[in-house]
Amino acid sequence: MISTDPQQMLAMLHAQIQPWHDAVADPAKAQEAVLRRYLQIYAGTGYGQQCGAAQVKTLEDYRRAFPVMTYEDYKPLIDRVMAGEGTLLLTEPTIGWAITRGTTGGDSKFIPMTPTDLQMRVSAGRAMLNYVLATKRFDLFQGVNLNLNFPSVVGKVKVGDREVEYGYSSGIYTKFVSAKTPIRSVPSQEEIDALGGGKTVKDWEARFELAYQKCKDLNVTLVGGVAPTAVRFGRYLKKAHGVYPKDIWKMQIATLGSVPGINTRYEPALTGLYGRIAIREIYGATEGMFGQQRDEKRAWVPNYDLFFFEVQTRSGVKMLHQMRPGEMGSLVVSTPILARYKIGDLILAMKPPYFRCIGRDEWHTPLRYAWDEFMTFNLGRL
Repeated sequence: MISTDPQQMLAMLHAQIQPWHDAVADPAKAQEAVLRRYLQIYAGTGYGQQCGAAQVKTLEDYRRAFPVMTYEDYKPLIDRVMAGEGTLLLTEPTIGWAITRGTTGGDSKFIPMTPTDLQMRVSAGRAMLNYVLATKRFDLFQGVNLNLNFPSVVGKVKVGDREVEYGYSSGIYTKFVSAKTPIRSVPSQEEIDALGGGKTVKDWEARFELAYQKCKDLNVTLVGGVAPTAVRFGRYLKKAHGVYPKDIWKMQIATLGSVPGINTRYEPALTGLYGRIAIREIYGATEGMFGQQRDEKRAWVPNYDLFFFEVQTRSGVKMLHQMRPGEMGSLVVSTPILARYKIGDLILAMKPPYFRCIGRDEWHTPLRYAWDEFMTFNLGRL
């Protein structure tokens, strides 16, 4: 339970937010520290030893030693980890295995999640905590978070000689870490998991009905999760119960991710369903939580203190913080598990320190982004 003393509350919030702000103020220094930390981790893995992580001294050394890798490149290594060679990529046991939702086409990707990785995902709460610090709306913590996350358990997969559960990263995060966050999530992840891992309309309506029944008499101050799911939930309430979320709850903020255009293309639907709430974008993926919206500027700010960010641009590979406003490139992120991982997202640099993910790294993505900006009358504005 979070303290109700304002001074203690402020100290707690600052302790969680300040490392992010410090890193944004000096990204070069923060990224150098992250790279050193990761090289120590990689040196303890089979893959890192093959690449000579212990001998890497500079950024140029790192780029020569570790090639940029896509999921397809990493898949043979991940398959070997699943076959029992955990130390090939990991320095600690897995807590679970996360799968993608298949929104990028093809089969779902399997990503191992470790205790270190899981703790880093707490950064997803920085958008909400920063909002509270800026507005002094400490009463947000007296309410609950409307939990619309995906199941943390979908099935089982064989890892070595044992079977382990796999599910969606957001559900796994909520299941293991929500007790350490300053606001309670309702329904609990265990209640969501009990409904099964199905993806049909009927499955989602069962989850939505559970969320409504559990929260209808509570003070819901926050909704977090996937933006399209939040929209579908609002429409379900109108169809099933004749009310919109804004008719039941006085929410303060929505922290949402998973798709581009949350503050532009999705904004009319979200405010129509939930009222005039603050919208804060979370930029993350199954592989990690990489940034979040810091203020009213409609773009996210990287977690320079947690991940190592590079980007492939037309002029070559550079650090993310070195991008010029208006420049685009394909994000390459290093995590505690995946070194120089090309995630497949196209990043647009705005005025520092702001960025947007405008979609998948495909030839037509900039055209789609430009069209959406025109249709929403945003025209590239923060």
